[in-house]
Amino acid sequence: MRGRRSTRGTRSDYLSDALDVLGGWTRDGVQLKRELPCDDSQHAALTERIKVAADTLRLRPKINRTAGHTQILLGNADGGAIGDGEVTLAARIEDAYRTVVGPQ
Repeated sequence: MRGRRSTRGTRSDYLSDALDVLGGWTRDGVQLKRELPCDDSQHAALTERIKVAADTLRLRPKINRTAGHTQILLGNADGGAIGDGEVTLAARIEDAYRTVVGPQ
């Protein structure tokens, strides 16, 4: 899933549109953030799927397990801009989550 860019809009408009389509993802500084409820076995399966997608896109998301949730951070904490790769990975994570946990 890829958001379409408007040739008239700015990069931040593109990111806002992508976040609207993805739902549940928020911008945390220069990173995209998502918390997904899942149990330990679902977390393990989801993490494995995220790693495969991230390797394909050459990205390194931060994945943490906290109190029944999987927290995912995409982007460069060093201040780099959020790019197409992060948006693409966020969409793939959403698909993987639906596959692992099922429809919510």
